[in-house]
Amino acid sequence: MAHARTTLRALVVTALAVAISGGTATAAHAEPSSSDITKKIDKASDNLEDITESYNKLKISLKKTISDEKELAASLEPAKKALQAASADVQTMAQTAYMTGQVGTMNMILDGPGNLVDKMSVLDQMSRKRQRQIAQYTATTETFTERQKALQTTQKKQAAEVEELAARKDKIESDLKNLYAMRKAAYGREREKTTSYSGPVPSVSGSAGAAVRYAYGAIGKPYVYGASGPGSYDCSGLTAAAWAAAGKSLPHNAAAQWSAVSHVSKSALAPGDLVFYRGLGHVGIYVGGGQVIDAPHAGTTVKKRSMYIMTPYGYGRP
Repeated sequence: MAHARTTLRALVVTALAVAISGGTATAAHAEPSSSDITKKIDKASDNLEDITESYNKLKISLKKTISDEKELAASLEPAKKALQAASADVQTMAQTAYMTGQVGTMNMILDGPGNLVDKMSVLDQMSRKRQRQIAQYTATTETFTERQKALQTTQKKQAAEVEELAARKDKIESDLKNLYAMRKAAYGREREKTTSYSGPVPSVSGSAGAAVRYAYGAIGKPYVYGASGPGSYDCSGLTAAAWAAAGKSLPHNAAAQWSAVSHVSKSALAPGDLVFYRGLGHVGIYVGGGQVIDAPHAGTTVKKRSMYIMTPYGYGRP
C-alpha cells in the first residue's frame, strides 16, 4: 500500500512538471526533484503576488478617481450658478448699450450738470465696470467648461479603471486555481493550515511597538489577495494594518508604501520598520533579530522568518 502511494505521488509530480513546462513526458527525461517543483511553485506565487500588488495599486487609483469625480461634480453646481449670474450681468449690459447707444450715453453724461473732471470719472467707472463684467463672464465660462470637461474625463477614467480592476481580479482568480492545483499535486494540499501564535512578543516602545505587536498577532493567518485583516492578509495589507493599529495610515500597496515612508539604512533598521523585496513587489515588517513578519504569497500563512529569505530591496520607516 505504501509503495502504491509512493508510485502515485511520483506520477503526480511528473505530470505537474509536464504541465508547468508545457512539454511532454518521455522515458528519457529524468523526474524533477522536489526542490525544482518548489522553485516553480514559488516563481508562480511571486508572479501572482506581482499581479495582486498591481491590483492593489489600481484600487488606490480608483478610490482617488471616485473622490475626484465627487469633488468635481460638487463644484459644478456653484460654477453653473456663477455662470448664470455673469451671463445675466452681461445680458443686462448688452441690452442697455443697445437701447441707449454708447455715444448717446456719453453725450448725455457730458451734456449734463457737473464739471468735466467728474463727468470723465463717471465714464471711466462705467468702462471699468463693463470690463470687469466681461472679464468675469469670460473667466466663469472657462471655469465651468473646464470643470465639465474634467468631470467627463474623470468619469471615463473611473469606468476604465473599474473594467480593468474586474479583468485583473479574473486573472488573479484564474491563476489562483492553477497555483492551488500545483500546490495540491506537490504538497498534498492547496493551502497551509492556519494557526495562532502563542509565543513571546518582544517589548518595543512607542508606535513601532504597537505595529510589531499587531504583526505578531497576525502570524498563522492566511494569505488572501487584497485583504488587510483582521482574518487574512496580503503582504502590503499586513503592513498597512499593523501600522494602522499604531495610528499611521499607509496605502495598501508595497510600492506606494515605499513612497510614503522615510528610507533608512540597514544599519539603522529598527523593529517596526518595513523591509521591501523584489523590486517593491513584496513588503514585510521588521521585528528585530534579523527577522520579519510577512504574508508570503497565496497558499501560505503569515510567518515570522529570516529577513534574508529574499534579498532586501530597501528599508523604510513610517
